[in-house]
Amino acid sequence: MEELIIIGAGPCGLSAAIEAKKRGLRPLVIEKGCIVNSIYHFPVHMQFFSTPELLEIGGVPFITSGKPSRMEALKYYRATAEAYDLNIHTYERVTGVDRDGETFRVHTEKKGESRTYTTSRLVLSTGYYDSPNRLDVPGGDLPKVHHYYKEGHPYNGLDVLVIGGKNSAVDTAMDLHEAGARVTMVYHRDAFSDSVKPWVKPVIESALRKGWIKMHWNTRVKEIRENEVVLEKAGETFSVANDAVFAMIGYHPQTEMLSKLGVKVDPETGAPVHNPETMETEVPGLYIAGVIAAGWDANSIFIENGRYHGEKIANHIQRDAMATS
Repeated sequence: MEELIIIGAGPCGLSAAIEAKKRGLRPLVIEKGCIVNSIYHFPVHMQFFSTPELLEIGGVPFITSGKPSRMEALKYYRATAEAYDLNIHTYERVTGVDRDGETFRVHTEKKGESRTYTTSRLVLSTGYYDSPNRLDVPGGDLPKVHHYYKEGHPYNGLDVLVIGGKNSAVDTAMDLHEAGARVTMVYHRDAFSDSVKPWVKPVIESALRKGWIKMHWNTRVKEIRENEVVLEKAGETFSVANDAVFAMIGYHPQTEMLSKLGVKVDPETGAPVHNPETMETEVPGLYIAGVIAAGWDANSIFIENGRYHGEKIANHIQRDAMATS
């Protein structure tokens, strides 16, 4: 039996593993992809909004000048995991979790091989990046519709529609424009979100004024077709030429596994019921870490504050162990 299993090797999952190891535990981390898989899938040239010290885990300094880049973050988290000699099983997908009394059984699959691990303490740190909000419109599942953005080069000379008005949509639109795409944006509000980075907002607004990027405010997508997208504004529909669509409309947490284990999910907030002081759910020994604790409001938990969940969890496990010894 494992002393502690953590599902998810993002920054918050790694932080939980580090804090547990500091307290004498031997955590096993199971990750379906690579270490910090979500960050790996961020846009190639992305820079973090946060300063380096707000991304640090385990007390390891994140040394860089200015805003950290995606590449620098990948190097930092790799090095930190190696520094603490964490036991991480990468490219191993969790296929299910069940409970027998106080024991959790974690079922996984790797390279066609099924495995089962047991533990009395389980942390879910699965994030939300794997669950994009989908477009519920005809054509929303066409191959040309994307919910993730990597880089603009393949779209040079193409008509591209970007849906959304927050940071990811703005960054995507600007990068596509710089790569030579003909970019149109659609947002259901009349202005960009207040969360758009302050140094980026003037740049995108200038691009709109100059006509480099077309913008349709108070507009929604009604249908996506092979060569065009049908839009609706003020009750009227019209179409724009289109080769690719980037629906940058957010993500949502995966709580199905928690629900199957008996954890209630608040119907209003979408957040799993848990003790914010210990991050333990209603099910003894079952904890959550990172953005999964935020529910629908994914913007309330980032690496900056989610990295502290691991310390709360490790402290609670340590206190519980001392109380029962």
